[in-house]
Amino acid sequence: MNLLTVENIGVDFGGVKALDGISLQVRQGEVFSLIGPNGAGKTTLFNVITGVYTPQRGQVLLRNQPVTGLAPWKLARAGLSRTFQNLQVFGRMTALENVMVGRHRHERGSFVGHLFTLPSVLRQNALTAREAQKCLDRVGLSHTADLLAAGLPYGESKRLEIARALATEPTLLLLDEPAAGCNPAETDALADTIRTIADSGITVVLIEHDMKLVMRISDRIHVLNQGRSLAEGRGEDIMRRPEVIAAYLGEHGSKEALRA
Repeated sequence: MNLLTVENIGVDFGGVKALDGISLQVRQGEVFSLIGPNGAGKTTLFNVITGVYTPQRGQVLLRNQPVTGLAPWKLARAGLSRTFQNLQVFGRMTALENVMVGRHRHERGSFVGHLFTLPSVLRQNALTAREAQKCLDRVGLSHTADLLAAGLPYGESKRLEIARALATEPTLLLLDEPAAGCNPAETDALADTIRTIADSGITVVLIEHDMKLVMRISDRIHVLNQGRSLAEGRGEDIMRRPEVIAAYLGEHGSKEALRA
């Protein structure tokens, strides 16, 4: 079953066509990767899917229901969550508190309850903390719960962002270059985390330049170039296609990816 459908999306910035007729379908439970050179339109497409941009043409459907231009908070309620290319953690909060922020849409309370710290609020806070801890456990960060986010290694900070996104209980998780800036060991840990998330039933759409990571965890790959779709398919097929090698990978990059 297709969880996400993108139909003929077009986005113009002045006279520049950032996206020109992009269509794709993402199946329930798969890892679907978007690759392409810088400026290909990958993050722009993410911003369309997540309601940051409203396209001039085309539509986005979630579970076959139109959601084009829907506010991000409404999309979160519909089961869509994302991370960003640049770190967005709250450095002065603990790792657990960072993830608790992601639970806000599941909390129930009132102004009066919070003003007087009623027992219902304390119970809600305890439940939120327990659920946030489970999210830390899922990404291998159990030991960081009481540590300030500002002191975490870069790779752990990346996984912390994923834990916070998981706290919204998404059915569709969009990750924008999660391995950017990570060393090989951190990238390996991240790959295991993403694959485990997908195996649990959460659909993952991934933007990534680390082709070894992409090849290791992707079920299908969609290639963008200059705002247009260039190719789509399974990893081994995509990496051998001449147009993909010419536009993005190069001969060396293609061989390295196939060794992953």
